[in-house]
Amino acid sequence: MKSISDTRTVLVAGGAGFLGSHLCDRLLAEGCHVVCLDNLQTGDLGNLKAAMKQPRFEFVRHDVVEPLPERITERRFDRIYDLACAASPPQYQQDPEHTMLTCILGVRHLLQLAEKTGARLLLTSTSEIYGDPEVHPQPETYRGNVNPIGPRACYDEGKRAAETLVFDYDRAGRSDVRVARIFNTYGPRLSAADGRVVSNLITQALADAPITIYGDGSQSRSFCYVDDMVSGLIALMEHEGPQPGPINLGNPVELTVSELVDVIVDLTGSSSEIVYRPLPIDDPRRRRPDIAKAETVLGWRPCIALQDGLRRTIDWFDADRSPTLGDRPALSA
Repeated sequence: MKSISDTRTVLVAGGAGFLGSHLCDRLLAEGCHVVCLDNLQTGDLGNLKAAMKQPRFEFVRHDVVEPLPERITERRFDRIYDLACAASPPQYQQDPEHTMLTCILGVRHLLQLAEKTGARLLLTSTSEIYGDPEVHPQPETYRGNVNPIGPRACYDEGKRAAETLVFDYDRAGRSDVRVARIFNTYGPRLSAADGRVVSNLITQALADAPITIYGDGSQSRSFCYVDDMVSGLIALMEHEGPQPGPINLGNPVELTVSELVDVIVDLTGSSSEIVYRPLPIDDPRRRRPDIAKAETVLGWRPCIALQDGLRRTIDWFDADRSPTLGDRPALSA
């Protein structure tokens, strides 16, 4: 990947979140001036402790559902990353109207800013747009199997609509866009209480508390370490040439939830018992990205093995132990 210019000004919407904060750190390390926009609904200023010490970093508290403040609209940006949406089912289902509006109004506000300033915009879409897939693994050409009226639809359909709007802007020549369809991502700074499967299992295992499996554990996922994901996002943003269309970013190594539990129990030395609970509505049975396009177009492929990434994540949770145990149904966030 080419080095990023030290004169570049980058806006990261949702930059106080798990993935967004890691992206901010990487961009700062590359020499960029980074402006983080976040309403702190699910983000955490604690994720930005290192970034806050950098003179090239600014934080603006704002909800992208609302028109952007002058502090943002009167600035010139070279790149805009849109990560401004809750990403785990318990969080995005807590206020489904806000989730949908964040996906649609939020990206529209950022697209308008991109059009005004000439910035390139990257939308972080999601594997959730494939729904409970009938094609496996999922290529970008697959149109999905989404329940438009289910409890997950605020996020699934919100991101599908966001992709539509982004590509409409691109076709009209109004802005230069990139779209990443992100699959399960994990690593340090995951919240212990946000309901994602990795954080649930690690916090329960470290506390020797009952480990919760939703369904029978045979449903499968593919887990990408956060450093690899950030590299993929930047590679896609910096890709030059014709519009590449949406690109899957994720780890193609697939394993069942039960297999993931076994790995985490082994790495933590946990004595937890396994507890089974009903599978959430519309939870996908299988999910694995076809990343051939990312490999061909971006030259990107994740390189951090699951056990290595999990060790780093477990060490972070162990050092930052919280009394709150993860125990919420989320297998695909």
